[in-house]
Amino acid sequence: MPASSNSLLLGTAKGLVIIDLIRNPKIVEVHFAGFAVNMVFVDERNGRWWIGVSHKHWGQKLHYSDTHGADWYEIPAPKFNGAKLPNGSVAKLRQIWCMQSGGGDQPDVLWLGTDPGGLFVSKDGGKTFNLVEGLWNHPSRRNESQWFGAGSDFPYIHSIVLNPKNSNHLYVAVSCAGVFESRDNGATWQARNKGLTAAYLPNPNAEVGHDPHALKIPGSHANVLWQQNHCGIFLSTDAGETWKDVSANSGLPSYGFALAVDDNRPARAWVIPADSDEKRIAPNLELKVFETNNYGSSWEDVSNGLPYHFAFDIALRQAFTQRDDYLVFGTTNGNVYLSKGPKTAWQTIAENLAKVNCTVLTN
Repeated sequence: MPASSNSLLLGTAKGLVIIDLIRNPKIVEVHFAGFAVNMVFVDERNGRWWIGVSHKHWGQKLHYSDTHGADWYEIPAPKFNGAKLPNGSVAKLRQIWCMQSGGGDQPDVLWLGTDPGGLFVSKDGGKTFNLVEGLWNHPSRRNESQWFGAGSDFPYIHSIVLNPKNSNHLYVAVSCAGVFESRDNGATWQARNKGLTAAYLPNPNAEVGHDPHALKIPGSHANVLWQQNHCGIFLSTDAGETWKDVSANSGLPSYGFALAVDDNRPARAWVIPADSDEKRIAPNLELKVFETNNYGSSWEDVSNGLPYHFAFDIALRQAFTQRDDYLVFGTTNGNVYLSKGPKTAWQTIAENLAKVNCTVLTN
């Protein structure tokens, strides 16, 4: 049967898994079984589900459903159409990383981030996508010490966030390059990395060359930006003009990929640490979640209910999400944990799935 509207969508390395959350959480459907689902997005304007699927033979595919998965339709994946990388090679789509909708005054606009680091825009509801030339041709991209791969051969765009009060104002996060902002609907772009630290660069305070792992705006709070970075957890309260490291003196592990923010309380956020880019395991083999309620001035261990002993799994950058009273994350070992209610406390709702790439809570 089709999934209910209160569902959890999991993009895994072996398919799209749908969990019904209305009653006791349970898996109700699996779509595209056996294929990696790297991107899941629900367009709140019309309820449409979007997924990006990776086929080892056929490459990247883009699908949507208007019936909660009862029917799926494929549309052409974006193409670079001869655009070249700084090394002179022709860019080819390697992965669809993320999607974001335009504002309420842009009902047919969709944004798409890819590997290599292309930002695409559709102005016809996803029928066609065009490369955003203003970002692709940004002067900093020509310098391979400023735009470079992190866990991939090429830089990639994994986060797109929209100013909830201005549809022409958006940000993207690039690994590695940093955060870029446009205030004119993607026509021009400025680097927004002041205050970030890139310990791996000769100049740790370089304008470009940073590695944001996740970037989020909490709900309608347009001036607040949270970032889990390769080198710490950073907060901006001036719309990205400056960043502050809110993990440096906290005592918690500052490296990680996953970040969730409270849409109603911008001072509240959660992170799931990981042990270094080389190891990518839970620190001390303990799977833990930390929460702040004061913009990162202090952090609390809120891991109650997690089987954290001898935990080798971590949560990836798209695999941690918050909505209303729900907080959920999936791990690289295919385990899924849910917290429901005002106090963070965890229950296991799925085990032994394939690696969880992304999670989305529907309404």
